Amino acid sequence: QAQLVESGGGLVQSGGSLRLACAGAGSIRRFSVMGWYRQAPGKQRELVATITSGGSTNYAVSVEGRFTISRDNTRIAIYLQMNSLKPEDTAVYYCSAEKVWHYTGKYDQELWGQGTLVTVSS
Repeated sequence: QAQLVESGGGLVQSGGSLRLACAGAGSIRRFSVMGWYRQAPGKQRELVATITSGGSTNYAVSVEGRFTISRDNTRIAIYLQMNSLKPEDTAVYYCSAEKVWHYTGKYDQELWGQGTLVTVSS
């Protein structure tokens, strides 16, 4: 059973917008940090944005001012609003969660979603 499930990827023209969503499994009680990472073809995975359980956010310089990370306070879910997209934003976007506690008492240091592809055409 997937612990984190991403959705919202797709094909968009340069300058367009997309909104990604990441939903945590119902078994997750709390986390320390959740975030978005991306991996472009032939490149290493890189940080895009993170948000703590307290709501503090952090962004990569390359996306600051264009992307906004947010969370749902009623459940384990985060979002990434991506505006003014550029071809260099093309990548598989992954959701992650750190220091995850489950209602069962199980602890995970780190969880990853399966990724969602974002393609920005020029």
